[in-house]
Amino acid sequence: MSLVRLHDVSKSFGNVRAVDGVSFSIGRGEVVGFLGPNGAGKTTTMRLITQALEPDAGWIEVEGMSVAEAPIEARRRIGYLPERNPLFGDMLVAEFLEYMGSLRALSGRDLRTRIDRAVEQTGIGDMFYRPIDHLSKGYRQRTGLAQAILSEPDVLVLDEPTEGLDPSQRVEIRKLITHLGADRTVLLSTHVMQEVQATCGRLLIIKDGRLIADGTVDSLLAGKAGVRVRVELEAGSGEARAALEGLSSVERVAPVPESGDRPCFVVAGAAGQDPRPDIFALARDRNWTVWELRREREDLEQIFRDLTEAGA
Repeated sequence: MSLVRLHDVSKSFGNVRAVDGVSFSIGRGEVVGFLGPNGAGKTTTMRLITQALEPDAGWIEVEGMSVAEAPIEARRRIGYLPERNPLFGDMLVAEFLEYMGSLRALSGRDLRTRIDRAVEQTGIGDMFYRPIDHLSKGYRQRTGLAQAILSEPDVLVLDEPTEGLDPSQRVEIRKLITHLGADRTVLLSTHVMQEVQATCGRLLIIKDGRLIADGTVDSLLAGKAGVRVRVELEAGSGEARAALEGLSSVERVAPVPESGDRPCFVVAGAAGQDPRPDIFALARDRNWTVWELRREREDLEQIFRDLTEAGA
């Protein structure tokens, strides 16, 4: 059963279509990376799911409930950490979690039990009686995660949870998200590809408000955007580039700067294609010496750029 489901959801602000006919579903236990360039519609989509905004068209379900028809019940099943962590700096961590629990209609022994669990899961026990303003950025993010899981939701929506953290803090928050995702559904927005590969089993990629890719990390790395190769030729730079761009198996050609006396390019194959045989045949027909022709190691960051720049 899908815990989160969007069908043909759209949202506009004036003449700007921030989300344009987005549809996807997320099952129980999935940790899903939500990627896209700045302004692509990620944060707006997350705000629609968490009911901070209402869609202009389409519908959203959480655990089979329409967020429009059962907003309170749907909201109870979602934990949300916005990009701007909503903390009150003059409160102690303990006071903040008690306050957030009261907003979720928790009280008494039930509230204390849930606070204890959230504190243990996020590792903020040593900071429990400290003012939030005195916390490091890493512990502030942990405190934000603690409030997001306080009601023990089935769905966690995390918008840039490691933004502004140093590398060691990022690693710790990454481990925490992986742990939290063991028994919850997590939708995670981030610009950090190492984070995605370390925590997510599936990716949704959005551009200009539209979903342009939906698949596992492995399937995207397997070459949906085509094979990338590096080629160095004994030929005129302009002539070589034009000839490479004319190959049917080639999507894009990018010169390698400061590569020496001979022209060198990174060539992106068209979707699902390996351009090396065509490049070799081209060099043979033009009587060009091939100094280098090798496949570039695929990485998620390059796949993301290929998809978003090409609008695949």
